[in-house]
Amino acid sequence: MRIVYLGTPSDAVLSLHALGAAGHDIALVLTQPDRRRGRGGELVPSPVKHAALGLGLPVLTPVRPKEVIDDVRATGAELGVVVAFGQLLPPALLDALPLGFVNMHFSLLPRWRGAAPVERAILAGDAETGVCIMALEAGLDTGSVYARVATPIGAQETAGELHARLVELGTDLLVATVLSIGAATPEPQVGEPTYAEKLTVEEFALDWSRPAADLARLVRGGNPKPGAWTRAGGKRLKVLRAHPVDGEAPAGAIVAPASAGSGRGLLALDEVQPEGKRPMSGIDWVRGVRPTARQLG
Repeated sequence: MRIVYLGTPSDAVLSLHALGAAGHDIALVLTQPDRRRGRGGELVPSPVKHAALGLGLPVLTPVRPKEVIDDVRATGAELGVVVAFGQLLPPALLDALPLGFVNMHFSLLPRWRGAAPVERAILAGDAETGVCIMALEAGLDTGSVYARVATPIGAQETAGELHARLVELGTDLLVATVLSIGAATPEPQVGEPTYAEKLTVEEFALDWSRPAADLARLVRGGNPKPGAWTRAGGKRLKVLRAHPVDGEAPAGAIVAPASAGSGRGLLALDEVQPEGKRPMSGIDWVRGVRPTARQLG
């Protein structure tokens, strides 16, 4: 099948390669414009642009998708495939290809429509999540679903680890699903939708009056970004990995070997990152911290 591919971050590179390896003709790749990064402000292409150029594919980097509607239509492609493109597509672009556009979404729709479905599933304590291949329409993740796959969420799995698994599961599902687009009829979403709002740094501040189990989910959901955090000795301390354990201590108080009291139970600090320093084990951090900094909050 002749395809226009839309994607931007490294998460979208695997699907680009997989579709090409499956024999599909990638007529055009759309990705976000180059961004200035680093101290020198050098323009850096997106991971998808870098990969596409390496494959010898034509690439466009529109500031707004409406700028390339004619280019997309001129490719003669049948289908558009979207994986973490990063911009909403206008209706005129969605109508530019005979089979429309499909999108890989990292949740079991209609649960967790929106920007941060993986993190929100962990924060809510969901037992499972998954990937949907859905037909794109003007609404936010409201399109009918061609295929879905579910997977349990590991008890200690971070958002980054879960996301990596979902990318692999979703890529396999996408390649299998694209073969049937045109012959298959997607099914409308059924159930009460929930919305995965964008993450903020503030919501990952650890409130030590909450139960340790809640705090552990906050740590997992914030890893790698934006990161759960607290304060120790007036400086910010990121908590990268943690798990709840039995025990009691005043809220935020550090107890040996490396746990903190909470509203219910203790939170074992497995890995932390003090402000201005590299990540380290919680035990190593506690060994080096002054007694005055052993109260978190």
